[in-house]
This record gives sequence, C-alpha cells and structure tokens, in this order.
Amino acid sequence: MPPAFTASLPYPLAGARASAGFLRRHLWYPLLAALIVSMVLMGAGGDQWLADQFYRLEGQQWALQNAWITTHLVHRGGKWASSVAALIAIVACFHAWRQPRLARWRWPLLYLVLSVALGTGAVSLLKSLTNMDCPWDLARYGGAREYIGLFASRPHDMARGICFPAGHSSAGFAWVALYFFALMVVPAWRWRGLAVGLVAGATFGLSQQLRGAHFISHDLWTVTTCWMVSLGLYVGVQTIAARRHARRTLQLQGEQA
Repeated sequence: MPPAFTASLPYPLAGARASAGFLRRHLWYPLLAALIVSMVLMGAGGDQWLADQFYRLEGQQWALQNAWITTHLVHRGGKWASSVAALIAIVACFHAWRQPRLARWRWPLLYLVLSVALGTGAVSLLKSLTNMDCPWDLARYGGAREYIGLFASRPHDMARGICFPAGHSSAGFAWVALYFFALMVVPAWRWRGLAVGLVAGATFGLSQQLRGAHFISHDLWTVTTCWMVSLGLYVGVQTIAARRHARRTLQLQGEQA
C-alpha cells in the first residue's frame, strides 16, 4: 500500500478485529467471569461478608463515611481528576481534527472521549432503572431497611434505592477504554491503559465501600458496564475504519487503472 494512502487512514488498522477469537477474549470471557463472581457476591452472600469485615474493622459503624481521605481526597478529588482527564482528551481531540499532521489520532481520540462519556452515562442510566440500597441504608449496618435483592420484589412503601451499579467508580473504570485506545495507536501499551482504568476505578470503589456507600458487586457491574461500552464502541469504530479502508482501496485502484 502506498505510504500516502496509509497516512490518510483514520489510524493504522489494528490487528485485533471483531473476529470470533477477539470477541471470545474480550466479550464472552469477561462477561462469564462477571456473572460467576456476581453469583458468589450477590447470591452466596459475598457482598455482605466483605461489608461485614469493613463494618467490624471500623468499630461497628461507618467511621470513614465522612472522613477527609474518603470524602474529599478520593471522592471529590477523584471526580475532579477524571473530569480534568476527560477535558484534556476533548481538547486533544479537537486539536487533532484541526491539524492534518495529527490525522491518525483523530478517531482514537474521538473514540476515547465518547467511550468515557458513554460509559459513565450508561452506569448513571442503570442506577436510575435498578432499585438497590446502599449498605449504610440497611438495618444490618445501622440503617433502617432490610436487604432486597436486585431481582426481588420491593415493598411499594419502601423508598427507591439508587446504589446499583456504583456511580463514583465509573469515573475511574470508564478509563478502561484506554486499552482499546492503545490498540488503535500503540498496541503494546494496551495493558498499561487497562491498568490505569482498573486501578483508578478500584481505588474509587474501595473508598466508597469503606464509607458504606456500595457493595463490591456494585463496582463489579460498573467495570463490566464500562468495559462492554468500550468494547462495543471499539468494534464500531473498527468497522467504520475497515469500510473506509476498503472504499479508499477501490478508489486508489480506480485511479491507477
């Protein structure tokens, strides 16, 4: 392929396409793992067991609920850090679309911006549709409500729960999109990108669990949601790139004929 034509592509086509093997590793295996772990946490009492340990270590109360490190440093500071990172990505995306020499970064940066926004948005949407309480709302942990499972019938006179999946950790887990972003630009960096999203989300999630705001399964489904959104958008962008590649190949062949 001529160098000029290669440079005109939105980005170098990654080797990992939406093949059966790719989807097995990136869709079915993670989803199956999430379902199995969820059965242990939500069905076999793993959520309550871990929350019991935190609650006991904090003196049979959520002593860290209003602590500076959890509320200000991790909760508020984490939101600001994620927002700043998203703003940087947006500015970089606009710049890339204005500069011809940065053409290869246009689609990857647009993908990253959309994936982070849609990942956090999807989690917020699910929070509004599901109906589960936070640990601190439950009588078991000093609250006033009984535990109601995700698919269990909830009494009509009980206030809605808005704690599943975990909203705050989505500000970190949404950045698992960096894995797919790296696949587009520098595939060798994909594990580093994934680590950024997982570490950020796990930090935010653990802080909220220590405050009594979430069970660990809430964070499990937050990272699963963000991963699935990132994967779906990546496959979509790859499909667009492949079609553009095919059209330009035919166009080039026509010009050379």
